[in-house]
Amino acid sequence: MLKRRDVQDAPVLFDLMSHPEVFPFVRHKAYSSDEFYFLTKQTIEAEDNGELISRTIVDEQYNPIGTINLFDIENNAGFLATWIGQPYFGKGYNKLAKDAFFEELFYEQDIDAVFIKIRRANVRSLKAILKIPFVMYGNQSYSQVFEKINDSHEEIVYDLFVITKENYFSHAQTAVEEEEAI
Repeated sequence: MLKRRDVQDAPVLFDLMSHPEVFPFVRHKAYSSDEFYFLTKQTIEAEDNGELISRTIVDEQYNPIGTINLFDIENNAGFLATWIGQPYFGKGYNKLAKDAFFEELFYEQDIDAVFIKIRRANVRSLKAILKIPFVMYGNQSYSQVFEKINDSHEEIVYDLFVITKENYFSHAQTAVEEEEAI
């Protein structure tokens, strides 16, 4: 479902990212295949330096279909950014990718919180985030982060959501207990 970023996937990912239903919501936009290749190389180097965590989302045949990333890592917390190519919308890949990524972040990496900022106009992402049972609305509980993500705007553009390691582990434990009870 996930693999480390690889420059060989850049042409396929660029084509998927360029779709008009995807492109407006991609954090690091590239306007050419060469630019996307360069951004991919930078992303790989930044991960090697501990600045971010980035994975390519793959389908059952290991074809690249999108990316999932944790950016701006600071104090064991960072911002989640995910995009999936339009032909793969509505097929469950978003949930599978997030499940695998959270598993890695909270069990293998030293991450305590994952912030998700979502444009209020991005209905697809708002619907997707509400399907995650261990996500919390963060506008009030993380008010400094909420103010920071909306600071350069005259009005509120983003809502803030957060997944803490504690909530993730608590949900995982509850799921195990429910399964054992069956």
